Amino acid sequence: MALRIKSHWWNDEQQRSLSEIGGALAFIGWRIAVDKAISLHCERFVYRDDAQRLEVIQEYLVFLIQIADRLSHDLVDDAQRRDLITAFAKKLVEHIQDNSQDLLGPGDYGSPFLSRLNQRSEEYAEFQLDDEGPTYPFLRHLGFEIQQLMGREEENRWIIDQIMDKDGWDAYKRFAKAFRDLFE
Repeated sequence: MALRIKSHWWNDEQQRSLSEIGGALAFIGWRIAVDKAISLHCERFVYRDDAQRLEVIQEYLVFLIQIADRLSHDLVDDAQRRDLITAFAKKLVEHIQDNSQDLLGPGDYGSPFLSRLNQRSEEYAEFQLDDEGPTYPFLRHLGFEIQQLMGREEENRWIIDQIMDKDGWDAYKRFAKAFRDLFE
């Protein structure tokens, strides 16, 4: 089933705050990340449990935050970009907390995500987004991190290839289009 993403505002005439755009990006990013986690399962990669699936979703979300940061670079000044990415990340923390609590029970799920985001942001700082999209090392890093989460058992051995060649690229394209639509 195809993922349908609504990325146009209901009232085009109304100005949107960066906080509102960040919230919309979080909703769209969450849907894309969940879709990619499901896609891996459909490709016969095996999750150990729901906690592992949520970890994979979080890796996709970190990747999408990096994409948003780079896409916003030419659209807004540095202070606005920081506000946008902060609003995006804060809303994602809410999604992660709510969904993780529903699946795994009470606990603090937002703080570990923020720690992951901070660590990965340093790592992703080395990688580029050019006119065609994320570079090979950018996608490879996403694939590597997900492979580390999924393990190298026989059924998950080639997950890095799936992410680099198909799923990571598709997540980028969907998210970049939605990002641009929200700023129109």
